[in-house]
Amino acid sequence: MPIKTFKPGTPTQRFLRLNKQPELSKKRPEKGLVESYSKTAGRNCYGRITSRRRGGGHKRLFRIIDFRRGKLDIPAKVQSVEYDPNRSANIALLAYADGEKAYIIAPRGIKVGDRIISAEKAPIDVGNNMPLSSIPLSTKIHAVELYPGRGAQVGRSAGNAVELIKIDGNQATLKMPSGEIRLVNSSCRATIGEVGNGDHRNIVLGKAGRNRWLGRRPRVRGMAMNPIDHPNGGGQGKSKGGGGRQHLTSPWGQLAKGFPTRRKSKLSNNLILVRRNGRKLKSK
Repeated sequence: MPIKTFKPGTPTQRFLRLNKQPELSKKRPEKGLVESYSKTAGRNCYGRITSRRRGGGHKRLFRIIDFRRGKLDIPAKVQSVEYDPNRSANIALLAYADGEKAYIIAPRGIKVGDRIISAEKAPIDVGNNMPLSSIPLSTKIHAVELYPGRGAQVGRSAGNAVELIKIDGNQATLKMPSGEIRLVNSSCRATIGEVGNGDHRNIVLGKAGRNRWLGRRPRVRGMAMNPIDHPNGGGQGKSKGGGGRQHLTSPWGQLAKGFPTRRKSKLSNNLILVRRNGRKLKSK
């Protein structure tokens, strides 16, 4: 269903855009596949804030998602497609032929009653899971493993898809949603299709309160602060930070735009062929 708009009867409704999905199940989540979710409000074990602007929000239950898809050669039927408050994508409840149930990320186009399977070789149908070596080139995939058996780590958010470019022996070349091109082991598993709920990116919350419901606290611009509170603060009137023209930074002086934060000693750097900014890395 397309994004729903509203008549501007209030300032909130003037720009409000909501993603109404009547096909989602109205039932409570599967009881055996949820666990309690205790929020930390961005604080670590010492009570210090390590992730700013978090706190409050509605209570949630954590849905246990099967990212490994380890039940091989056992067909499953889609029982329902449900909303998950912990992620942008929807989730699908599978009922396997042996009676077990599991949640997976819901691909685009999946419906109640569809049958899917996880195997070494399977039909190239939406929702089926198999190793990269068994998938045709140029196929759109999601929920991709970076290391065999670890479970899906890439292509899990709403509307995302990874493209399989090349298979060369035990290495597969993938194009990530960010544009990065990298190598992974060809025995890593992936799911056919794109992640559903692509309209999630078109949502406009409309009011500050809806952000608070999601657990996001207000954000104050550094330029609006005093010099003692932020490197970009100060200046008479509006200025580009600190009264001068220095680059935007965090309160601790870390550059905020265009500064690479990825460690140069990271082992997986050798597997990246093209960065997300289009820069090709030197072959070793």
